[in-house]
Amino acid sequence: MTKILVVDDSAVDRRLISGLLERLPDVAVHTAQDGLEAADILDEQEFDLVITDMIMPRMNGLTLVERIRERHPRVPVILITSQGSEEIALEALRRGAASYVPKRLAGKRLASTVEQVMQVSHHRNARTELMRCLHQWSFLFALDNDCRYFSAMIDYVQDALEDLGWEDPAERTRVTIAIQEALSNAMFHGNLELSSSLRENDERRFFALAEERRTQPPYAARKVWLEGRLKPDEIFFCVRDEGPGFDTKPFATLMCHAENVESCFGRGVLLMRAFMDEVVYNERGNEVTLIKRRAGWHMGEAADSRISRAAQP
Repeated sequence: MTKILVVDDSAVDRRLISGLLERLPDVAVHTAQDGLEAADILDEQEFDLVITDMIMPRMNGLTLVERIRERHPRVPVILITSQGSEEIALEALRRGAASYVPKRLAGKRLASTVEQVMQVSHHRNARTELMRCLHQWSFLFALDNDCRYFSAMIDYVQDALEDLGWEDPAERTRVTIAIQEALSNAMFHGNLELSSSLRENDERRFFALAEERRTQPPYAARKVWLEGRLKPDEIFFCVRDEGPGFDTKPFATLMCHAENVESCFGRGVLLMRAFMDEVVYNERGNEVTLIKRRAGWHMGEAADSRISRAAQP
């Protein structure tokens, strides 16, 4: 049964919209007179969809959309727009509404719009349920020497960590900063063979030379390899470049020297070591392994966490 809340300050329009929705199979319709009443109802009951007018007293549709996105992010909102409110509707779409239907075309378009929005919503909710069954996320990427790939990679890892139950946003951020530093070192210092001293002395020249080398042999053919094995209790990353490698001996004592915090080279290694439990380089110096464990974690904790997220409205 799909539970829908219709919000409109006009009793005639509430009846009209409710009548259109009640023609759909397995639909239960509830109503509210304005956004403020709707907000209170949503705090007390669970709904699958909200359909709201834009222009209302006390709390208008735009404010209601923002409130629902903040408190009930899994509940989609469809706007019913009157003539002349298209600009406000566009702003509401930018702020999180799922779709809109002009009020004068509600009889023709409302049912199909509801079906479209609910299909997408059900797909998303099914994915949330599926993620409760996830216990390992593995991948292997061969990335070009382009920072745009690295940004997309960070988003990918963030999503994977959240799906696996790593709930703390600050912890996820620390992990992805460590990965970003490892990827950056692999590209700039490994594949493109740029020195950290050049970046410290002339950052503009450093990035200009990096741009040149990205298209020149032998640098252009080199890849940054990122392997990941992510679990609810432990995450493993291995970043490897195809450059000549580095002397890894200074890495062993890097943490002991405070002046390294200020250097471009040392800062990245310090961040990785601060945020991860293990940071290990291979003998050649072209590969680093990063490991992070969740202290006190047990299987039931992750399952409970993901069940709780799946049950949230």
